[in-house]
Amino acid sequence: MARVIILSGAGISAESGISTFRENDGLWEEYDVAVVCNYDSLQNNEKLTVEFYDKRRAELKDKKPNHAHKVIAKLKEKYKDDIAVITQNVDNLFEKAGISHTDLIHLHGFMTEVRCQNEQCNLIFDIGYKNQKDAFNGKCPTCSVKLRPNIVFFGESAPKYAELYKELNDCELFVVIGTSGYVINTDSLVVYAESSILNNLEPSEAIYDALYSKVLYKPATRAIDEIAEDIQEFLNR
Repeated sequence: MARVIILSGAGISAESGISTFRENDGLWEEYDVAVVCNYDSLQNNEKLTVEFYDKRRAELKDKKPNHAHKVIAKLKEKYKDDIAVITQNVDNLFEKAGISHTDLIHLHGFMTEVRCQNEQCNLIFDIGYKNQKDAFNGKCPTCSVKLRPNIVFFGESAPKYAELYKELNDCELFVVIGTSGYVINTDSLVVYAESSILNNLEPSEAIYDALYSKVLYKPATRAIDEIAEDIQEFLNR
């Protein structure tokens, strides 16, 4: 297992122009999160929910990875087995930066993927930036049950968290980049590692930064080179 975990949140992709959950403008402002992101959204508001995720998927097409994504991709390439890259983000910017999808842990799903709603089938496949209905007319090509975004909605189980906790067993350096701490309580995870780095744009009420070995309050693209140096020094010691 990896000695270093890099856990990223929305802050790392915000600099690439991807709307964050708590922004007061942009795509999130157009929709009620309780209507389109809840465990029962597909049952109660299917058309609006599918429309929302179609728009979010299309939003990714022209977005490019920023300096932080690229530096992490280079670190992963150099220290493949020693670094686990784990993200709360559902975008594909790490993949665009050069990390194989299979070398990433997307805790909350992956925006360009859809999956069958039939739990016995559960087929998952990538549709790129297309609308869901344009993929096999919105139905599973195997069992004809309706498709859905391969995203973890609020109130649903998140099976990838098991992989996060598995990686934590061997983690020596825990790096948190661009997450508020409201969705994942990073304070409860930092205790697994002997050293830690926290990088956010600004302090968060959900994070007690005194728990972290190093704290950098600045944009991820400005902090990442220092973080990369620290990671390499740690791994090469």
